[in-house]
Amino acid sequence: MTRPTSTRRRPATNPRPRGRGRRGVVRQSAPRTHWLLLAAMVVTLAAALLMQGYTRHTFGTAPDGAPRAAAASGAVPPEAAHGGPVIDASDGTPRTARPAPQTVALTFDDGPDPVWTPKILDVLRQQGVHATFFVVGTQVADHPELARRILAEGHQLGIHTFTHADLGQAAPWRRSLELRETQLAVAGATGTTTALLRPPYSSTNDALTDADWQAVRQAGQSGYLTVLTTLDSEDWQRPGVERIVANATPGGPAGQVLLMHDAGGDRSQTVAALAELLPRLKSAGYRFATVSEAASAPGATRPASGAEHWQGRALILALTVGDRAVGALDWLLVAAGAISVLRAAVLTAAARRHRRLRRRGWGPPVTDPVTVIVPAYNERAGIEAAVRSLVASDHPVEVIVVDDGSTDGTADLVESLRLPGVRVLRQANAGKPAALNNGLRHASCELVVMVDGDTVFEPDAVRLLVQPFADRRVGAVSGNAKVINRGGLLGRWQHIEYVVGFNLDRRFFDLAQCMPTVPGAVGAFRRSALLRLGGVAEETLAEDTDLTMALCRAGWRVVYEERAIAWTEAPASLSALWRQRYRWCYGTLQAMWKHRRAVTQRGQAGKLGRRGLLYLLMFQVLLPLLAPAVDVFAVYGLVFLDPVRIAAVWLAFLAVQTACACYAFRLDRERLGPLWSLPLQQLVYRQLMYLVVIHSVWTALAGNRLRWQRMQRYGSLQAPAGRAGAA
Repeated sequence: MTRPTSTRRRPATNPRPRGRGRRGVVRQSAPRTHWLLLAAMVVTLAAALLMQGYTRHTFGTAPDGAPRAAAASGAVPPEAAHGGPVIDASDGTPRTARPAPQTVALTFDDGPDPVWTPKILDVLRQQGVHATFFVVGTQVADHPELARRILAEGHQLGIHTFTHADLGQAAPWRRSLELRETQLAVAGATGTTTALLRPPYSSTNDALTDADWQAVRQAGQSGYLTVLTTLDSEDWQRPGVERIVANATPGGPAGQVLLMHDAGGDRSQTVAALAELLPRLKSAGYRFATVSEAASAPGATRPASGAEHWQGRALILALTVGDRAVGALDWLLVAAGAISVLRAAVLTAAARRHRRLRRRGWGPPVTDPVTVIVPAYNERAGIEAAVRSLVASDHPVEVIVVDDGSTDGTADLVESLRLPGVRVLRQANAGKPAALNNGLRHASCELVVMVDGDTVFEPDAVRLLVQPFADRRVGAVSGNAKVINRGGLLGRWQHIEYVVGFNLDRRFFDLAQCMPTVPGAVGAFRRSALLRLGGVAEETLAEDTDLTMALCRAGWRVVYEERAIAWTEAPASLSALWRQRYRWCYGTLQAMWKHRRAVTQRGQAGKLGRRGLLYLLMFQVLLPLLAPAVDVFAVYGLVFLDPVRIAAVWLAFLAVQTACACYAFRLDRERLGPLWSLPLQQLVYRQLMYLVVIHSVWTALAGNRLRWQRMQRYGSLQAPAGRAGAA
């Protein structure tokens, strides 16, 4: 999570040596339930977003009655084209009906609307008039109480599709879906079903096209009566109250199906026109009726079955959850983006200040000799390069290689080199902490450098690494670990992560005096401070993080010396990378939990707790846990929202990261060439890292213990001829 270090570990099959301690007892566990749970959660979220996207962002926005392009109508039967507005197309010969003379079937489309539907209902109640409301399924799901009020006040419900879809232009499967889902929404909200359908964008019978007729026939075969109009108030155009009243006034005694709207925008003109129209038509001798009353179709509505009612309630719940999920994810996306940008700005500012402070130096030069401890388990592939680089240091060193029961001849190889100042200690396999503690006991110097067997030091690295000890408050120093095997995308991505992620973080931690990790690859310590702590603890898998946090809690400062460069071999496969990062993350979680009381302490411990631990919790635990939801929402936005806006946000975020990366590379004097792969890193590498965090958190919560692992070595390390050549 926070630092580069090796993954050298003993095999899980080795018997436990005596006195190994609690850490030697590990049980292999392969928890798989959490992956199923995560997959189920992601699939559920994706399904909810898919439904939400379909219902909220795929329907037409044109109002009912808007002009439509001319289309063929030769296939429309004359009975339908010239008959009454209520059409029964359940069999081969359509039957139609129309209201009786002097009868007006008042209908409202597109609702229910939380603002205008109640106002219209109030006018209807005052006038003692009943109407038919053709409702949109999504609106019913949003406002089920209004659907219930419509029925409770004696009005009638019809369906107007689920998403206000143009059924004539829709595929047969979508027509069925639109009708079925709307029916379920009505059943879930009111406990009733209706056989009345008004297709969106329909008008009079003679306006039916061949495509419209196919939709009417399919609806009829499903048991629906299609209700068209004979009189359009054209309130959707908002022409003014007087114009609406004139349009809605019949020109003779024939019965009418009058179209008005209770949703779809500002309907204040409709409300005002209705209050004027109803008394006028009553005084002219017209009576008002629902569609089923006017067309003599008393069985148009019926109680819903229990299954329909509960399925409808489940649908409404799903839509509600989807809406809330989108709202939460929208906020989360904005918050995550803002926090990430703020973090980049803070890290960049901290790095600039850290650079200026380090130009002042640490004080008088530190020339004391140094003991370098190299714990090694089966490191034959890289141990020679590591040891030779240490012997070539321009600072006086003694090198202690602690062979932790290697089976590949690591110790024999080091001894055969006969390098001056190099000692080999052999011990039974006991793990890295035991090897480090063994080296500490045999160290002859107060200043100790701990280095992994897969790491090569620059000639000046040891000297630069110990200079901060001129300050007596400094108990440990973190060096600058760099990836040596940078070939291929995976190598480049890890190289970018080391330079941008790890090293920028360390500059911030140094400035804030809350360094949580001195990496096992390159770190220096005061031997006396470590001995007072009891040496390297074995309770966690991240002994370097645990040790660093313990030093901070003991009052020591831990600093970062970016000029002390060491080269390490990074995993060359995704599986090896997964194992390495899984162990890092899990071990860091263990260390955070072990040192959680630092949050309430004062002094140096409090700085670690309230700065370092909270930083790790927010940016390396919580944000990665939320990342899958953010990514799913980004895909949702590209499909259903404004893809240009979503792409612009992503590009802006990438631009900030690129600027931050360029600055970090400049600080480390690295070539900018590898940054071309940064966009790909965001699409692939980042997902792998947050899956690691999810896996680690689950393992920690489940109480499982992670077994030791060892990363495969590839022999890419060589003792560098100089910094410029290695870079």
